[in-house]
Amino acid sequence: MGTVLLLGTFDTKGDEYGYVRDRLVEHGCEVLLVDAGILGEATLVPDVSRAQVAEAAGSDLGLLASAVDRGTVLETMGRGAARVVERLYREGRFDGILALGGSGGATIATHAMRALPFGVPKLLVSTVASGDMRMYVGESDITVMHSVVDISGINRLSERILGNAAAAIAGMVGAEPVRSVDGTRRLVGATMFGVTTPCVTRARRLLEDRDYEVAVFSANGTGGRTMEKLMEEGVVTAALDVTTTELVDELVGGILSAGPRRLETATRLGLPQVVSVGALDMVNFGPVSTLPERFQGRRIYRHSESVTLVRTTPDECAEVGRVIARKLQGARGPCSVLVPLRGTSAIAAEGRPFHDHEADRALFEALEASLDPEVELVGLDLHINDPEFATALADKLHENCERSADNRDESR
Repeated sequence: MGTVLLLGTFDTKGDEYGYVRDRLVEHGCEVLLVDAGILGEATLVPDVSRAQVAEAAGSDLGLLASAVDRGTVLETMGRGAARVVERLYREGRFDGILALGGSGGATIATHAMRALPFGVPKLLVSTVASGDMRMYVGESDITVMHSVVDISGINRLSERILGNAAAAIAGMVGAEPVRSVDGTRRLVGATMFGVTTPCVTRARRLLEDRDYEVAVFSANGTGGRTMEKLMEEGVVTAALDVTTTELVDELVGGILSAGPRRLETATRLGLPQVVSVGALDMVNFGPVSTLPERFQGRRIYRHSESVTLVRTTPDECAEVGRVIARKLQGARGPCSVLVPLRGTSAIAAEGRPFHDHEADRALFEALEASLDPEVELVGLDLHINDPEFATALADKLHENCERSADNRDESR
């Protein structure tokens, strides 16, 4: 059936972990216990002790137990748990991982879960599941279940939730992996926003017709980081980075930044890539009431009740053009930048709220002046959602993938 690793604080949640362990055994699973508690006595005998977890982080359990800063303790035990869990997985000791807890237990457990490869079943049952889970889930494929009640004792409510969790992870580790897609095809990572959907959808279909597999990531901060993490893991092997709006949020201060390293992984790894400027006309914010004061008086567009967009200025567009150029500097694989000169999103077309020819020109001119000569720059007199632009993107990525394959053959 498979082995499930239970990771948690067995001093405060021992009874609950014992209940889940028993349910897993009933489902035919083997169970591996890793204790990440700090203070009280563990009520379960672990396979990996809390002292071993602390040691894996280069620390000492006694020092952690006397520490005043709880945040440092959680970070240290999370780091140690990640190293222990990574090692056990490499050794083939388990097939999936389950954790229970509040904010502290979730912090430790998800630190470890994020260290595991994509596709390994990961389930967190927590009181924090009803809130913002970005800091816990990150770029990983963690499944989150709301515990509804606090994880404190077994009662008619908690036993149903915990029983469901045990059944869920048992099903995940026991199920045969789905093999509906040919895993030998090159997997392309593409970035998309609602305002670039027609472009990316058409480009995806054209690439699939050429026998590529395409995974589309929402350019919402997490999506860009996830795509690049999968590049690091060797899963995504080419990039159709159409929607680079996350760079604007990092530069100008929007809420959907993917961090300072966005758009650097394919360049560093030498993966074939085609980059465009999708949605660089906008900075992303929440409800209009949350718009920072410094953006008052700017041109805005209420995309929905929960999304407010601010039009980028010519100066901001020029700067993000220079940022793109720096990030693509010294690309080790075939790299092209395609720019639609008639608008970078659905609301930046002529006659639409964010149309600004001066800002678009500033973006293109900055790219033209700053890009590495080895990076191909193509400006097309098209809007980003014109079918011809999507065709150009797909054709160019196919060309770059062919060049990449030829270069590998020559180097052998």
